Amino acid sequence: MRKILSASAGVMVMSAGTVYAACIPTPSCSSLGYESSSSCEGGLKCPFGNAWNCTLVNKITEIEKIIQEGGADGNKGDTSNCVVGSIFYSDWTCSFNSFIQGKMPIGVVVYVDGQGHGQVMALKSIGEYKWSLNAGDVPGLNNFDSVSSASTDLQSCSNTALITAAGDKKAYPAAWTAHEYMTGGTSAGDWCLPAAGIMTSINNNMELVNDGFALAGGNQLESRSDLWSSSEKNKSDAWYSNFYSNDRVNELTKYFFTNEVRPVLEF
Repeated sequence: MRKILSASAGVMVMSAGTVYAACIPTPSCSSLGYESSSSCEGGLKCPFGNAWNCTLVNKITEIEKIIQEGGADGNKGDTSNCVVGSIFYSDWTCSFNSFIQGKMPIGVVVYVDGQGHGQVMALKSIGEYKWSLNAGDVPGLNNFDSVSSASTDLQSCSNTALITAAGDKKAYPAAWTAHEYMTGGTSAGDWCLPAAGIMTSINNNMELVNDGFALAGGNQLESRSDLWSSSEKNKSDAWYSNFYSNDRVNELTKYFFTNEVRPVLEF
């Protein structure tokens, strides 16, 4: 019959009346992740020496910050009161016709669907880019052959996902620039190139939207704001909005001209 007895520094095996001591080396603190020579608030002390692991407490602090600000893995705020023209904050809450001190504004609501969801436009343009490097249809992306049909497209992030999946930033600079944009409470991949229907919603609510941008400290959309949408017409053209023509949504050669990129966030 064999019995195994454990001890703090080794293992003792009893077999046929003979005792054998099998020594197990004490693990080093550094091998277990205790790499700090000084203590830290909330850190863990190595049980085998005077060393501390401060990484865990730092990670907890980072996670708590993300949760407080919203963010991809945090708890979102209540967006039930968000309407077109509302200021949208990093904690994913809204205020209409007023600014809440102490909060971080990241955009203005430019579209709501009446079911508790909508889209928020960034406070400023993030640069001017071409839609694509060359002519060519994006696989899976719907083509809209008229202003009226393009103005029904609200799939900002679905469109952006298809475009970024079709090629790298060099091939599709506008969509990738929107895709990589980040603010407090958001991560890369949360923001998208707005669909043409979002431009139509902005045009239909221009005064409310611009009032929101003014209150939030953002840039109002002016008559010469030429913004790319993620809506495609064909292999050569995509839709954009210039906010001053009769139609307000127009087509443009996507690999020749540059327009502003002003991302949207879906909630």
